[in-house]
Amino acid sequence: MTCAYCPFQGHRRAVHAHLEEAHAPEVRTRSEAETGRMFFSLSCPKCAQTMEKRVKPRWQDPGFLEEFSREIRLVAFDLLLYHLEDHEPHGEEKRS
Repeated sequence: MTCAYCPFQGHRRAVHAHLEEAHAPEVRTRSEAETGRMFFSLSCPKCAQTMEKRVKPRWQDPGFLEEFSREIRLVAFDLLLYHLEDHEPHGEEKRS
């Protein structure tokens, strides 16, 4: 599997770790002041589709996004890898 942002290649797990280490700024987070809801978003560099998901902490802590930023990025990049695997023609390989 090849990284969607650069020429790095490896097994899915290696690419997943690489994405978090080398491309962390690609994952954006935001919170809605009026509702306290938190979100992350990530755009596919191959097709420009944006994936946005709600972050569901058990409490409404304004520091949550920062404190758990690494875990949020890992989830976002996992979604990106599934997207790349499932959507031809930019996926390299299908999950078995």
